[in-house]
Amino acid sequence: MVVFSKPVDRLPVPLQAVLEPITSNAQRQPYSKTKVIASAATISLAAYIANYIYQKRLENFDSQIISPITPLSGTSSKNDVFEGPTPRNNKYTLTVPYKNRTAKVTVRPTSTETFKKHKKFFPPSTSGQRVGVNKVFFKQLSAILKVIIPKIRSKEVIILVLHSIFLVLRTWLSIVVARLDGRIVRDLVAANGKEFLKGIMYWFAIAIPATYTNSMIRFLQSKLSIAFRTRLTRYVHDLYLNKENAYYKAINLDNRIGGADQFITTDIARFCDGLASLYSNLGKPLLDTIIFNYQLTKSIGLAGMMGLFGNYLLTAWILRKATPAFGKLAAHEAKLEGDFRAAHTRLITNAEEIAFYNGADLELSILDRTYTKLIKHINSIFKIRIAYNMFEDFLIKYCWSAIGLLMCSVPVFFPSWGGRGGRQELDGGTVYGKERDRTKAFITNKRLMLTLADAGGRMMYSYKELAELAGYTSRVYNLLAVLHSLYAGEYVPTPRPSDFPDEQEFYSLGDIRGEVLYGYDGLKFESVPIVGPNAGNERGGEELIKSMNITIRPGEHLLITGPNGVGKTSVARVISRLWPLFRGRLSRPEDRDIFYVPQRPYLSIGTLRDQIIYPHSLADMIRSGRTDKELLDILHVVKLSTIPDREGGWETQKEWKDVFSGGEKQRIGIARLFYHHPKFAILDECTSAVSSEVEGLMYQHAKDIGITLVTISHRPSLFKYHTHLLRIGDEGTCESSTIGTEQERMTLDKEVATLEAKLKDVDSWKARIAEINMELQLNI
Repeated sequence: MVVFSKPVDRLPVPLQAVLEPITSNAQRQPYSKTKVIASAATISLAAYIANYIYQKRLENFDSQIISPITPLSGTSSKNDVFEGPTPRNNKYTLTVPYKNRTAKVTVRPTSTETFKKHKKFFPPSTSGQRVGVNKVFFKQLSAILKVIIPKIRSKEVIILVLHSIFLVLRTWLSIVVARLDGRIVRDLVAANGKEFLKGIMYWFAIAIPATYTNSMIRFLQSKLSIAFRTRLTRYVHDLYLNKENAYYKAINLDNRIGGADQFITTDIARFCDGLASLYSNLGKPLLDTIIFNYQLTKSIGLAGMMGLFGNYLLTAWILRKATPAFGKLAAHEAKLEGDFRAAHTRLITNAEEIAFYNGADLELSILDRTYTKLIKHINSIFKIRIAYNMFEDFLIKYCWSAIGLLMCSVPVFFPSWGGRGGRQELDGGTVYGKERDRTKAFITNKRLMLTLADAGGRMMYSYKELAELAGYTSRVYNLLAVLHSLYAGEYVPTPRPSDFPDEQEFYSLGDIRGEVLYGYDGLKFESVPIVGPNAGNERGGEELIKSMNITIRPGEHLLITGPNGVGKTSVARVISRLWPLFRGRLSRPEDRDIFYVPQRPYLSIGTLRDQIIYPHSLADMIRSGRTDKELLDILHVVKLSTIPDREGGWETQKEWKDVFSGGEKQRIGIARLFYHHPKFAILDECTSAVSSEVEGLMYQHAKDIGITLVTISHRPSLFKYHTHLLRIGDEGTCESSTIGTEQERMTLDKEVATLEAKLKDVDSWKARIAEINMELQLNI
């Protein structure tokens, strides 16, 4: 295997060595057979060696091991199943299907230290920033480049170096072809058949390395885009899906990025494609401009080059002034694409509910409206580009060509200013000889001039691409900046409104003063208000429960009850740190000692086994010494022991959310609880679709194996499985009591008295309703 012992930091040949063959004395022999063949062979060999090194080097980076596909099973060896993240390990292996084989790819997650170091490069964008090619764009691009090119010894740098080598080779070949073209035309005009045929043979000899070089440039550009996207996507995934729950915060606690899936899937891909193509579209023309200008200075003199240089500056200034705000337009187009995608995602997510309501017509109108907005914007961009492209083509293709021809005429009409070509005119000679030399010089210079014009045109066109890249850069930077803020627990503060009551507590996401202590053997709330964050609401967070003061120790099972909408589930969100703790102090166990079972079960992609052990992988299961027999015993407890046989075994993969009924889904959630066997469990209406008999068996089993339960439910039948009761009222009050004691009976008597007092007012309410109806009839 060939590897680099140190980073490649310079080109294999100095620029002067490239220029030497094309700027030497024009009096050499018409053709040097040995040099032409040697040049073609050298270029082909260099290209082949560069490609070979590239392939071998990438194998070193990706560590891919190709093996035949074999299904994972419980009896597989540890080497086959130990894939996926491992605790306290800085890399892991993924098995990725590839055709009829699998590729084992090593992935290195981004460390917390790297995120902390990068945080300073991604300050949140301020509102009103202009999207375009400006200082903000280059600052944002520089920050993103620190992510996609983390160090010199990286795969991306190798691709860039190889790409640059092939760009230099293509420029060298362009100049060789230009000189060869001039000589072929000269021999054709002179009717020199022997030299003309030799020129044709050399033309085909140059074609082989030239075509290979062009193909490798396109290939390396695509590989560079994929490398950028892979690096950036993995970085975003590590920042998005982690213990800090940045993905949840981005959706529920922050409104700066709408539709994160659009950012991660589409915008990152467009940004990486634009960045990779921009390097090629700017790198090659820039190199061509330097080398061709050097050659043309020799051929047509300094005066001609000054004219060309002035033309470049004038064209760049005119195009900069005339170019529309393509960056802003591209950013807005990406937003509208995200809105259209989000509308379809919402339809897929809520398909059953929409079908029950017969809401297809309304949803169709929503989809049509979002698509129409997108198409109208795209059509407006097309209309803008018509006039701009006409002006751009006229300026670059026709004006530049005319100016180029004028510059080529300088050595003929003004020989004293014409450089080497002018000196040849002044040297004298026969008229026939001069015409041959003029023909050769004109064809060569015209070829160089056209290539130079093309290079300049591509650089001018690249400004439009740069403006569009600025739009994608803005969106990708905004994504990274928001995720870094959420990862660090920073939110957008809400200023206190001037009319907000002074005596009322104002809750802003920028003012979080609560304290969470981990490692406590139990749950302890000390003056903790339960507050709905309400991101973007100018009135701040909504206080659901004024203050909670309760302690739950191991073995003390708590039942939380109360009317709908008073904040019962919000208690679980605060315990799990999904919602911030605005005030007070919460003492809780470590994450491994507490498990949450929501009302709506989540069934992941994977095998039947994966549904029971979620969020563990098969590797985690075997690593912890668990077996399929234990899983079957758990299914016996939740009355699902027939599922493996019914569905075809543990390795069966299906769309499980469509396979299981509502009750089966909830029992799968309880089975996960028994598999993980935590010290504490938060159960949020997770047995509402299960019969009371099976529900009782599951609750009793949880208590028998030592799990302390915190249940959120309305079911009176669950009282006997708990020792403490927390009642949450409509006015943000909460009252705790011990079940089965005099205190509980007093609490119940108090609730009964409250209801009876309300019932006494029923007659007056009925009389008032009758009065209102009478008034309505009179008004009619």
